[in-house]
Amino acid sequence: MRILYVTPTFVPSHFGGVKEVSYQLSKNMVQRGHDVVVFTTDADIGKFRLKDISGMRNISGIKVRYFKNISNLLAWRYRLFLPVGLSLVTRKNLRSFDIIHLHDIRSFQSIITHHYAKKYNIPYIIQAHGSLATYFTKGPLKKIFDRLWGYKILKDAAKVIALTPTEAEQYKSMGVSEEKIEIVPNGIDLTEFENLPARGIFRKKYGLQDNQKLILYLGRIHKIKGLDILIKAFAGMARDLDNIKLVIAGPDDGYLTELKALITELGIEDRVVLTGPLYGRDKLEAYIDAEVYVLSSIYETFPVTVLEACACGLPVVVTDRCGIANLVDGQIGLVIPYDKEYLGSAILQILSNDQMRRGFAERGRSLVREKFNWEKIAGQVEKIYLCAGKF
Repeated sequence: MRILYVTPTFVPSHFGGVKEVSYQLSKNMVQRGHDVVVFTTDADIGKFRLKDISGMRNISGIKVRYFKNISNLLAWRYRLFLPVGLSLVTRKNLRSFDIIHLHDIRSFQSIITHHYAKKYNIPYIIQAHGSLATYFTKGPLKKIFDRLWGYKILKDAAKVIALTPTEAEQYKSMGVSEEKIEIVPNGIDLTEFENLPARGIFRKKYGLQDNQKLILYLGRIHKIKGLDILIKAFAGMARDLDNIKLVIAGPDDGYLTELKALITELGIEDRVVLTGPLYGRDKLEAYIDAEVYVLSSIYETFPVTVLEACACGLPVVVTDRCGIANLVDGQIGLVIPYDKEYLGSAILQILSNDQMRRGFAERGRSLVREKFNWEKIAGQVEKIYLCAGKF
């Protein structure tokens, strides 16, 4: 097959999880013998956007075309990607593909790709990556987009990919028929977790003691992540326990100033470590040195950080707003209501019970190996392409 991926970002960008999903899928498709091309933007990749004479860059056998993005600020703060020249290149090249995989719905790229895919009768797959909900940030703008383009883009798709049954229901609420919906989870690259860092490296970098128990959050610093109740729950715990520290790792997504103010207000500045974004080995070192990973989100579809924590042998605590809460509950961690009292109690339960922590860690490692490796997931997606493509 000749496959086109259209995605707002791609490696080596650090923008969000979509770039990692599109990279892992496209890499696995190349390994399966398919010809894969990616159309993306150069958001957050700096000098890496320099291209060869063909306008492409080869990454793991994938042919990648980076279009100049008008503004990184708009991309980071508002998820608005405006690639220069995409329309012309799409018009000239789209007919050469057997199948298109759109890794977004509400974007300029999707409007352009939908237009020419419809014109040239090229089937395409939509993967929303948890972005369908309209009752949080940017909800009114999403609804306007849907009236103008979104419903039409969904209607004309050959298939749509949902991460969870909940997201499948969201597709249905937008008029997508059940037979078009395929449920495929995200995964992680298990090779990244084969040679994990030694314990203690992260602690040494940040001046943390061996006898201190670390509670870790890793992700965007955004209000939707529920960091306010995590801070409040931790403040309550910190009054009674001297040997605990809270580590918050991730890039600011509009909430860092408010978060720092809350930390100061509660008088726990010396008990909270704000590392900024962590990538690669630095991220793994944080997982390895922590006792528990916490994701107290108001809304979450399929958090890859939970899988990463499991791969590092870390038990997890998530809220019942998390799309994979059913996988977590009592197997690899604890699920609690969105409430600071319940959250604090669950964290303490894991910190104080070594047997429980070891059991969650062992089952978590097994779970990611068996169900969430990219090779297996790519096989599921390949079957969808074969069903939907023009062959």
